[in-house]
Amino acid sequence: MKIEDFNFAGHKAIVRVDFNVPLDENGHVTDDTRIRGALPTLKKVLNDGGALIMMSHMGKPKGKVKPELSLSQIVKNVSDALGVDVKFAKDCANADAEAAALKGGEALLLENLRFYPEEEGKPVGVEKGTPEYDAAKAEMKERQKAFAKKLASYADVYVMDAFGTAHRKHASTAVIADSFDKEHKMLGFLMEKEVKAVDAVLGNIQRPFTAIMGGSKVSTKIGIIENLLTKVDNLILCGGMTYTFAKAQGGKIGKSICENDKLDVALDVMKKAKANGVNLVLGTDSIIADDFKNDANQKVAPSNDIPDGWEGMDAGPETRKAFAAAIKGAKTILWNGPAGVFEFDNFTGGSRAIAEAVAEATKEGAFSLIGGGDSVACINKFGLADQVSYISTGGGALLEAIEGKVLPGVAAIEK
Repeated sequence: MKIEDFNFAGHKAIVRVDFNVPLDENGHVTDDTRIRGALPTLKKVLNDGGALIMMSHMGKPKGKVKPELSLSQIVKNVSDALGVDVKFAKDCANADAEAAALKGGEALLLENLRFYPEEEGKPVGVEKGTPEYDAAKAEMKERQKAFAKKLASYADVYVMDAFGTAHRKHASTAVIADSFDKEHKMLGFLMEKEVKAVDAVLGNIQRPFTAIMGGSKVSTKIGIIENLLTKVDNLILCGGMTYTFAKAQGGKIGKSICENDKLDVALDVMKKAKANGVNLVLGTDSIIADDFKNDANQKVAPSNDIPDGWEGMDAGPETRKAFAAAIKGAKTILWNGPAGVFEFDNFTGGSRAIAEAVAEATKEGAFSLIGGGDSVACINKFGLADQVSYISTGGGALLEAIEGKVLPGVAAIEK
């Protein structure tokens, strides 16, 4: 069922949203992008006259109740965004009374789903690889099904609109869908947009195609890097990964972040890029610092010749020019991960250079897809969010979709 074709009047809809928003030390929302992203779906339910139940996770409480991760802290933000007084259920697994009392046009937010281990469905307190683990896993699977059925019992329609968790087979993202027939489960508007955006990048590639992969570890990105090597014309690898590649080629990297057990993987990536005719762009110079803090002493050094006691913190001036050159003229652009420690204002230059080059290429007609929490934070920090084609709300889900994997949260709706 397509959400645009469904009339929610007289129905109760339970919507899986991604309200895992950043909070400051006082519990105030610092970036409401994810709340705003869910509004078209949520308002459709309410405007049709349906009753709206929202469920989400926040952080990683690992099956325990942690007040600092309570969704009660965002009720006002959601109420303001929706324009209705959102009610709150303090226990997501025992919200029968609150759900039953809900009338058309009213909205309810359930407490953090991950306060229950059944949401993620991982056995607690047993070691992987032991006979006890296998037994606990089977038991947890049954508990997860029961938890999903409980959530489903609150409503008669299920809407999946949390792209950021669509790559997880959790109770609320996939298992719950088994309780609804095809006419009463659907993707929300945000999910539909996300799936279309991925298709625009991979299903209809306009060339040249430039992908920018940042972040600290090669290991977390290797699947997508290898997949992209068969698709892109230019591949920029930046951020902490720079120093694993530099060391793999015999460079000196001081105390920069490095995955010593992935040096052979880095060399293999370089070999595959060459074999596939991909222009692999790696940092040649870095802004280095003598401490991991914003006000540390800094200077420019070759990325493969960093003195002892110093570490790479950002892309250097020559590297920024090389990045911009690989982005200029591109017709399809994918960006995931910053070029440096952008959380520190003094080390945002590399990420800013990428953001500005992507915005410029977009102005010239490129389709640009920005995904992953840090890249989104970058583009917002630099005030360029309205100058790119699409900003994805999902990090891991986006990467897995681009890697060619089937997302459980999408598959559950389609079956």
